Amino acid sequence: MLARKKSKPLQTGYALFDVICEDGSRCSNRRVPRLIRLGGLDGDEPARWIIGEQDNAIAEKAGRPSIPIKTIKRPST
Repeated sequence: MLARKKSKPLQTGYALFDVICEDGSRCSNRRVPRLIRLGGLDGDEPARWIIGEQDNAIAEKAGRPSIPIKTIKRPST
């Protein structure tokens, strides 16, 4: 009987980020899919783009302008 090969773990789920906006407000635990490349040559810049898109969609639904992002960082565990 042949042994079954173990499959590699999938990188599913989300990475969390703390976001500080230009006006000083803070949005903690913003979720970004792990399917995008994080921490490579671009660092976490792809996450900034995704979070910006999320903010634009929320602002559009709320009928207000979106606030520019100042910094993003992964929360310390």
